[in-house]
Amino acid sequence: MYSNLIVYICTYKFLFASRTSNDFDMYYLDTEKKKEFFEKHGKGAADTGSPEAQVAMYSYRINHLTNHLKSNRKDFSTQRALIALVAKRRKALDYLISKDITRYRAIVKELGLRR
Repeated sequence: MYSNLIVYICTYKFLFASRTSNDFDMYYLDTEKKKEFFEKHGKGAADTGSPEAQVAMYSYRINHLTNHLKSNRKDFSTQRALIALVAKRRKALDYLISKDITRYRAIVKELGLRR
């Protein structure tokens, strides 16, 4: 019984002690980068709910996950998350179309979403 516990603890230490920040991008979207997005696309650093800022955040995350899936083709949980993010961005863009078409055109042009 104790030998199984020791093996488990050693495996746990190896798995988490050997990983560095270069192994995976756990914090690719930190708070400073989020504030940057909100200042650039929203009305200010505290404006986290504007559709433009949300679309910009979704687009950044979509690009990150797309690059991840290029090298990890069988990562189906990430693929599912990517599809959900695309749907969220689409809903936010649909909201912008219904409320103010000029804001929609501005954010699409700024982010280069339509080709």
